[in-house]
Amino acid sequence: MIHTDLGTTRCGGREFRWGERTYIMGVINVTPDSFSGDGLGNDIEAAVAQGRRFAGEGADILDIGGESTRPDSEPISEDEELRRVIPVIEGLAGEVSVPLSVDTYKPKVAREALSAGAGMLNDIWGLKHDPILADLAAEWDVPIVLMSNQRDTQQQDILPEVISCLQQSMALARVRGVRWENIIVDPGVGFGKTLEQNLEVVGRLDEIKCLGRPILLGTSRKSMIGLVLDLPADRRLEGTAATVAVGIAKGADIVRVHDVAEMARVCRMTDAIVRGPWREKE
Repeated sequence: MIHTDLGTTRCGGREFRWGERTYIMGVINVTPDSFSGDGLGNDIEAAVAQGRRFAGEGADILDIGGESTRPDSEPISEDEELRRVIPVIEGLAGEVSVPLSVDTYKPKVAREALSAGAGMLNDIWGLKHDPILADLAAEWDVPIVLMSNQRDTQQQDILPEVISCLQQSMALARVRGVRWENIIVDPGVGFGKTLEQNLEVVGRLDEIKCLGRPILLGTSRKSMIGLVLDLPADRRLEGTAATVAVGIAKGADIVRVHDVAEMARVCRMTDAIVRGPWREKE
């Protein structure tokens, strides 16, 4: 079994029992310019419908984001982000039983999202943009995903940098009162890393287990798959499946995906091999 010592994290009334299986985070992009080609713009009804579908297809949590994270995207205002995400969170909170996550690094958006029904924070800057997010996670006693983001730096030796970056984020979270059980780490595939570095992060994901916290892996439809396979975002399903399977074998606990039904099958098959009860006989 993988990660048998990570304990249990509660989120939105559900328990994530790390090591038993791989959990699935379904991506809901309420943006007009998502890199993955699935941005729903301002269509709240479509976003809520997608959330319902994802929950039925096997998502364990839904991650709602209102600002594109692709490298060339323009930041949006807090008010615009609130206008995009809050109605979707409110709509889904009354429609689905799976917990909701908000993908934001802005404290005002995070607070409003928690009030609207979100039960997890997902910070692509790992508290480096604004550590107040840790105060909110502590105040509301919710899990927070801390990502290693190299967009403002250049690194030659990527794994030590990712681990160091995450250690700093974890220390920030802890000093501000976030419980150990509520910390989840994300190596940040695609965020300020070269193709070779992204491939290396996935291939050496098991080294991040030294941090002692669950690992979220977000490779779905990302540019590294497009570069290797020479395919646009909407044709990266098989490439995504390969990264998910390898990621689970290397220790991923949550996979953040755009294609929930297909990746749920990949997770079940990979878990049967990687986490299957037959391994306990070895």
